Amino acid sequence: MTTDPAAASLADLRTDCTADADGRITFALRAPSATGRLLLRLRPKKGQPEKILHVLDAEQGEDGRLRAVLEPQPLLAEGRWDVYLLPEPDAPRRRLRPGLRDLRALLGGHLRDWQSPVAVRVPYVTKDGYLAVRAWLRTAHAEVDGIAVTDRSMTVGARLHGATLAAGAAVRLRLRGGGGTERTVVPQAEDDGRGFSFTVDYGELVGGDGTGDRVWDLFVRAVSASTGEETSLRIGRLFDDVADRKEIFVLPEAVIGGAVVRPYYTVDNDLSVLADRT
Repeated sequence: MTTDPAAASLADLRTDCTADADGRITFALRAPSATGRLLLRLRPKKGQPEKILHVLDAEQGEDGRLRAVLEPQPLLAEGRWDVYLLPEPDAPRRRLRPGLRDLRALLGGHLRDWQSPVAVRVPYVTKDGYLAVRAWLRTAHAEVDGIAVTDRSMTVGARLHGATLAAGAAVRLRLRGGGGTERTVVPQAEDDGRGFSFTVDYGELVGGDGTGDRVWDLFVRAVSASTGEETSLRIGRLFDDVADRKEIFVLPEAVIGGAVVRPYYTVDNDLSVLADRT
């Protein structure tokens, strides 16, 4: 039994990709026989039909490899974009697996000044081994620069992008599912009105004598640079090469009043604090 070399090379389609600091991503398929265009599909919510597709023209490079470029414009909607090859008209699309991912240009993202809208793209490998692009698109953003943890509190340094601190600015810790229950912390602002820091006393988050989890989501009140209106911004970490921080960055926990308290990053890379009495 013989195997068609071209068919074999297309059976496990892999593509290298390189991301630059401006949001541009270059894809290069490893299969020299591949032809067609690339398709990025915004992954729909479970049970929902797909609605948003983005097609990229591709061409053969000097090395014979098919290449396509995702330019900074148009902006990608926030979500997870799966990457496919469209081999030819009317042919079924074929999902791509990752090759080499060069994301070095993303590592210093937190050192840049990002303008509104804040658009972030990170190529990553899905749990089932395919190539995808994680995208965030927000009018403004509060980026975590660092977190210092003690046995009773945490101190967070952050910087605003596409916004400045509002007059009488406050960091709000909102109890998830708590019917509007909040704790407020006054931040220390830097002279430019964009950098700030704040300390959270864990004892304020533990609550009463009940059991179960109490999850607090962190926001800061700011003024949008694009609209001039006050807005509440989620605090998180987006500006690097990590598409999913939750399982990678595990922060130290503390025991306060019988509860285990730990800051963590959510599935959206936003910062929250868990107080667990179970």
